[in-house]
Amino acid sequence: MTGLKLENISMRFDLPGGGSVQALKDVSMTIEEGEILSVLGPSGCGKTTLLNIVAGFLAPTEGKVILNGHAVTGPDAERGMVFQKGALFEWMSVRHNVDFGPRMKGMAKAERDKITNHLLEVVGLQAFKEKAVYELSGGMQQRVALARCLANDPDVILMDEPLGALDALTREKMQGLVLKLWKETGKTIILITHSVEEALLLGERLIVMAPRPGRLHKEYKLPFADMGVGADLREVKKHPEFGEKREEILSMIWDMEEEIMGRTEETV
Repeated sequence: MTGLKLENISMRFDLPGGGSVQALKDVSMTIEEGEILSVLGPSGCGKTTLLNIVAGFLAPTEGKVILNGHAVTGPDAERGMVFQKGALFEWMSVRHNVDFGPRMKGMAKAERDKITNHLLEVVGLQAFKEKAVYELSGGMQQRVALARCLANDPDVILMDEPLGALDALTREKMQGLVLKLWKETGKTIILITHSVEEALLLGERLIVMAPRPGRLHKEYKLPFADMGVGADLREVKKHPEFGEKREEILSMIWDMEEEIMGRTEETV
């Protein structure tokens, strides 16, 4: 069995002074191999917690994650993570950052050089491969992070707000790169974002999560990721359905945020 399956995932955090916080409750879904999924929701709905469970960084209180027929019990190279900030080795060169995983696996130099050079070509950083990471812009650092993730050849790429810190123009270019890599590599991608537009652009399927405890609230199947591959994303955003879905989801999340604020005021 291929693909990723979440079965009744719940997560409770026990507090030091007693009591607990229920971050997730009975989250179940199946992500097909090669699918790109975006996840949206109000602040504190458990999006990042869910991603960390899939990554194997957290063990759920209940339920399980199954990838390609086996249970996820911890971090593994079959699942790659791209963080909001690249989590790169800033003192190392771009090349050494990208080939870090293959080096740790003991891969022969000729083979890892071939992989590294190919990926740097794909993300447009071949001319910068000997530069130290701290010399690069934020957008270029995120390209390095993507290339480093792909160098390990994971089955699933997990992205936690990877473009959130970038300026608007760089972010749009990176969105195009994510779609390009998705199509060319056939990787399964799960993207967490706070941007409704980004979720619409990058998700074949879009999941909206409900406020804590995090649950699946609504699911959309969308054409925009396929439309955006190799295209001008600003033109994709002009599609009538894009605007309709954006306003619908914005209203939905705004109502959720209002509900959360109302709960907070009641407890003050």
